[in-house]
Amino acid sequence: MEKLELQNLSLKSRGHYQLNVEELVQQTLLRKEGVLNDTGALVINTGEFTGRSPADKFIVKDELTAEIVDWNKFNHPIDEAYFLILKDEMITYLVQQSDIWIRDAYACADPAVRLKLRVINENPWGNHFAANMFIDPTETELKNFEPDWLIIQAPGFKANPVCHGTRQGNFTVVSFTHKTILIGGSGYTGEIKKGIFTVLNFILPQQNILSMHCSANEGEKRDTALFFGLSGTGKTTLSSDPERKLIGDDEHGWDDKGIFNCEGGCYAKVINLSAEYEPDIFRAIREGALVENTVFVKGTNKIDFQCKVITENTRVSYPLDYIKNSKIPSVAVTPKNLFFLTCDAYGVFPPISKLTYEQAMYYFINGYTAKVAGTEEGVTEPQVTFSACFGAPFLPLHPGIYARLLKEKLENHQTNVWMVNTGWTGGAYGTGKRISIAYTRSMISAALTEQLNDVEYQSHPVFGLLMPKTCPDVPSEILDPSKTWADKKAYNTSALVLAEKFKQNFKLYQNKHLEYAF
Repeated sequence: MEKLELQNLSLKSRGHYQLNVEELVQQTLLRKEGVLNDTGALVINTGEFTGRSPADKFIVKDELTAEIVDWNKFNHPIDEAYFLILKDEMITYLVQQSDIWIRDAYACADPAVRLKLRVINENPWGNHFAANMFIDPTETELKNFEPDWLIIQAPGFKANPVCHGTRQGNFTVVSFTHKTILIGGSGYTGEIKKGIFTVLNFILPQQNILSMHCSANEGEKRDTALFFGLSGTGKTTLSSDPERKLIGDDEHGWDDKGIFNCEGGCYAKVINLSAEYEPDIFRAIREGALVENTVFVKGTNKIDFQCKVITENTRVSYPLDYIKNSKIPSVAVTPKNLFFLTCDAYGVFPPISKLTYEQAMYYFINGYTAKVAGTEEGVTEPQVTFSACFGAPFLPLHPGIYARLLKEKLENHQTNVWMVNTGWTGGAYGTGKRISIAYTRSMISAALTEQLNDVEYQSHPVFGLLMPKTCPDVPSEILDPSKTWADKKAYNTSALVLAEKFKQNFKLYQNKHLEYAF
């Protein structure tokens, strides 16, 4: 209760402070809010919301944010008055609960920039998620812990749009002035994680630190690699390498000393998970892990990873050290190689290509992947997806600011930049075939081990990307995508169509901010 009073929460409830994961699991089971699977992991259902709700994320518009935040379809303004009402009513709501859970933790593995967090949850499993995903302070550090930021999550508290200025009952509201995140009406734990990432994407660039939505690993020679990519491009899979240590799977910062993980855990998708293709994640689903929105094989407590009856966005959170080959503390030297991953369902991008820094900025700003067309009758074309800096929903500042920081760091440290297509070759989805994961791993390995440094390259006629003519353990005929298509005219047409989509998307960002990046 003492820790609660530091936030002026005059609670009559029982405040559970800094419980370990075992205690949080037992309380969840006692409250009948979760069950254990056959490996001892806690399995919960987050309720109505099984994913983020970008349309319901708000940033308080005040003197601090009015001119610097990029107000767009992801950054919705809300008046400070609404924030203050919501915070007061959420605290009143929590006072009325029989129990609440409080956790102090850090974001950012680098002690020089780490953020002190206090997370308050209505449910023990929400606090369990925070325990898995953030970094625990030592007992000594906890004695004088003064939080920089407060996160209040109450799934049972629903907003009234008329009174609270929201769109509907669920909401995430971030106040940079009050250093507080309010999450209500949704039990989806990812809102906590991405709320803090949004905060870091505001704070870190103002310290000349590039915040990045990417995974990272380290080789035996301490060489670091970054992997950017949207969902489904292979970011987690390709950064999990038995020959390299995992630094982190999702969020990192890059400063003058090197890179650091922003988190203390992983939050991985588990749809279609198998021990064969994702052994590290599969083994991580054990005692202490928190699994969301899965179902069991009938008559058992074994998770049916193929079932998406609740959602396709089934997830598991676990501490970083659940990955055997992880690096803790999760800090490393400046990246030697950087990979942009795209799952190109058009089948026109090369399986691997080297980018100039100008090209790197262009593809970073566009953040491209192409999803497979849906099952709706008559829909046969791949669905193009652009997400600026490979993380548009979490960027409070203009994408050009992050692009400028990236360009500065690439030039200062002479980092190699590669584009890797994990999608289709020999034709678009429905005609061609998916590029072999074994070939993709061989190409990335060749780039990491400098085996592509001295090979001959050719320029892609449409995109200008430099394509290697040879690569160890990869058939040379697949390195030039035009040669894998039976109909060369059709290939050129598809490439030009996709290039035009890039140009149209890029126009959205052509303003004063981009002038500094290019």
